[in-house]
Amino acid sequence: MAEQRFDVWASGAAYERYMGRWSRVVAREFLVWLGRAEGLRWLDVGCGTGVLSAAVAERHRPREVVGCDRSERFVGAAARATGSPRHLVADAMALPVRDAVFDVAVSGLTLNFLPQQAAAVVELTRSVRPGGLVAAYVWDYGGGMDLLRHFWSAATETDPAAAALDEGRRFPDCRPGPLHSLWTDAGLTAVSTTAIEVPTVFADFADLWDPFRSGQGPAPGYVASLAPAARDRLREALRARVPAAPDGSVPLTARAWAVSGRRP
Repeated sequence: MAEQRFDVWASGAAYERYMGRWSRVVAREFLVWLGRAEGLRWLDVGCGTGVLSAAVAERHRPREVVGCDRSERFVGAAARATGSPRHLVADAMALPVRDAVFDVAVSGLTLNFLPQQAAAVVELTRSVRPGGLVAAYVWDYGGGMDLLRHFWSAATETDPAAAALDEGRRFPDCRPGPLHSLWTDAGLTAVSTTAIEVPTVFADFADLWDPFRSGQGPAPGYVASLAPAARDRLREALRARVPAAPDGSVPLTARAWAVSGRRP
């Protein structure tokens, strides 16, 4: 698909400024929802820069955390962030792990970018022991991500062709119903979903806009493709759309949908 050319994930530092600071908060809330014990074996698929792996290590004192990601640079960043060498460059649809090794297999903010989501959930399921937990979360691109909703509305206003790139349109399955079906179709039981909503308060408009210039992810990738004049028009259209508090801060919220189930 042509829009996938903007799905660039390479720089850990750039991702941190764009989404990492918010995904860290969501990761902590996700783990609270899962409520797992200490001393378990965890697999983190699509580990990115290690946000979820690090939260697991901090909260659950696991026996082991293994992270996998297709980006070599992200795997390196995850290893540094967690202090663990157990991070591998790997395809989520063909994980380099043995069957029934882990107690918990998780994936954070990754599923919607995979070309074969069902195959990835089957792989996650294969990796856990009977009775083990398989869980994931994705951004609510269609309605609950204020930052991206404002961005794509401004982008479409200044460039109608940008509508095809809107993640809300591209990722319609990032909702409870489709996620529940993915889990049940993989043979998982006791499947449940929940919303995780967190505040995303930017210090000022520059704090909101500058990460879009990083080229990391679909929206920043689109910004990087624009000529300077078009980029300026988009910036001002976005500035006009987002709310501003008296102190200049920009108060928004972000919602993710989480799903979990057990391997029989």
